[in-house]
Order: sequence, then C-alpha cells, then structure tokens
Amino acid sequence: MKAKPFLFGLAAGIVGGTIAVLFSTPQSGQQLRANLRANAESTKDKLLDVKQQVDTVKHSVNSLTNEVKNNIPQIVNDLKQTITTFAEEIEPSKNNLQQEIEALQNSINEIEKNVAQITENGKKSKEKVID
Repeated sequence: MKAKPFLFGLAAGIVGGTIAVLFSTPQSGQQLRANLRANAESTKDKLLDVKQQVDTVKHSVNSLTNEVKNNIPQIVNDLKQTITTFAEEIEPSKNNLQQEIEALQNSINEIEKNVAQITENGKKSKEKVID
C-alpha cells in the first residue's frame, strides 16, 4: 500500500466529514467555529501521527532491506563452507563403508560358490549311490 494515496484518501474523508458536520449541525456559529478549531487541531495531530508512523515503517523496511542485502551473502557462504566441511568429514567414513560393502559382496560370492559346490557334490554322491 502506498502512503500518498492513503493519506490523500484520509484527508478527503476528513474534509468530507467536516463539511457534512457543518451543514447538519444545530449549533450556533460561535460553537461551530470552536468545534471546528478543536476538530482541525485533532485531525492535524492525527495526520502528523500517521505521517510519523509511515516514516517509521519506511525506515524499518529500508533497514531490513539493507540488513538482508548484507547478511544473505554471508549466510550463503557459511552454508557452502559447512557443506564442504561436512563432505570432507564424511569422506573417510564413506570410503570405509565402500570397503565393507565390497568385503560383504566378496563374502556373498564365496558363500554362493560354496553352496553351488556342495549342491553339485551332493548330486554326484546321489548318482554314485544310484548306479
């Protein structure tokens, strides 16, 4: 939301409300002028408050934007460094796991060969007994 259209709409609403009050009030002229002055001062104070709040929000957004611009590259670099460090730290474990997997694979192959030999020897024994 942009501040200028909001403030313009707020001012137009205040002026319109003031005009409506002027034409519909049953007060005397002197009372009406006193009320108008009081309302004008009140409205002026409220507008100043709104302007200060808008300025504060603008300043906060600018500060946040600058902080993000400065901190995001640092965060990204830290994250990259952390990932690199993690990759370096797990490299020995990764190599050990690969060696263990290869050893398990060799054991499985050996067991398969032994089972095949035992089955083959068992078949030959049965054939000799039958003959």
